[in-house]
Amino acid sequence: MTAIAIPPFTFHQGTQPLLVSIPHCGTHVPPALAARLSDAALQVPDTDWHLERLYAFARELGASILVATHSRYVIDLNRPPDGSSLYPGQNVTGLCPVDTFAETPLYRRGDVPGEAEIAARRAAIWQPYHAQLRAELDRLRAQHGVAVLWDAHSIHSVLPRFFAGQLPDFNLGTADGASCAPALAQALLPIAEAAPGYTAVLNGRFKGGHITRHYGEPARNIHAVQLELTWRCYMDEAPPYAYLPERAAQVQPHLRRMLGAALGFARGAAA
Repeated sequence: MTAIAIPPFTFHQGTQPLLVSIPHCGTHVPPALAARLSDAALQVPDTDWHLERLYAFARELGASILVATHSRYVIDLNRPPDGSSLYPGQNVTGLCPVDTFAETPLYRRGDVPGEAEIAARRAAIWQPYHAQLRAELDRLRAQHGVAVLWDAHSIHSVLPRFFAGQLPDFNLGTADGASCAPALAQALLPIAEAAPGYTAVLNGRFKGGHITRHYGEPARNIHAVQLELTWRCYMDEAPPYAYLPERAAQVQPHLRRMLGAALGFARGAAA
């Protein structure tokens, strides 16, 4: 995999010290790889569906927005480049996954990628995304004195492989407080907890993936937060995973308030 047909990301540069990263909403699978995948895998069911649409309002807030184009089945942008586990001892998927969240094999003939293929995917997709993420955070910090990274994710509300029962709707993660100043988490959690009809948790099952953990450097005034939002908040959880505008319109004001609070924090941290 030495070349790709489409760029690994799209990017909108904003005017405020906030970067929204959406690393799992991509659905593109290069044709040569698609020919090796199972029918189930080709439906890319584990996509963080429609998040670029759900977070479209972030442009109005002046945020920069970085959006992945390729499926996480090609390479997972929220995993460490060496493939090490984010949650040692727990059931997780890797840098280049070999099964779906439902634990069905991705590769119809079992021809999973070897080290050379993984390295090629990393060079073609993972590294450019992370280079852009790093460059934008550094630009924001240089320009504003502070940068806030909002790593946006979504997931099926019931997924036995990873957690028991139904997941809370708003799953905020700050790597147990290591990825941002306490004041940022303290500004965000009450907004999520006060949203009527939704549930919320901070550093529960999802504490933040590689992006949150790696780029959050509160000592340098770069603060990172992950939000894992359940699908039920804005879309149909069954195929074909349709976006539900009326349902999305109910959760978007709460997301807007959280991003607004992140910007408010950033302005205070830069003062």
